[in-house]
Amino acid sequence: MKYLCLVYLDRENWSACPDPVCADYAKHLAETGTLVAGEALHPVDTATTVRVRNGQAQLYDGPFAETKELLAGFYLIEASDLNEAIRVAGKIPPARYGSVEVRPIRQLQLDG
Repeated sequence: MKYLCLVYLDRENWSACPDPVCADYAKHLAETGTLVAGEALHPVDTATTVRVRNGQAQLYDGPFAETKELLAGFYLIEASDLNEAIRVAGKIPPARYGSVEVRPIRQLQLDG
């Protein structure tokens, strides 16, 4: 089953975990067949939020909601169950500076 591990960091710790450390963990996950995809994100001040209301797109600078911890990146992993996904997420290096939200991927229901 696939799980999305969303990495959240506050502004103060945005660069606390060096890129090579994250890249090494991602490489390890890829070598074991666990990593499906993963990327780091630019800081939140580069974000644009899009809302469509009455058929019109509205653009806003920054994230949708004001929060202390901001989405910094993600790891899409393959795990046998939630417990395994949590074990993998607990080893994601930025978890030491922020948090990692683990969510199962849901398949879209295409009929009725």
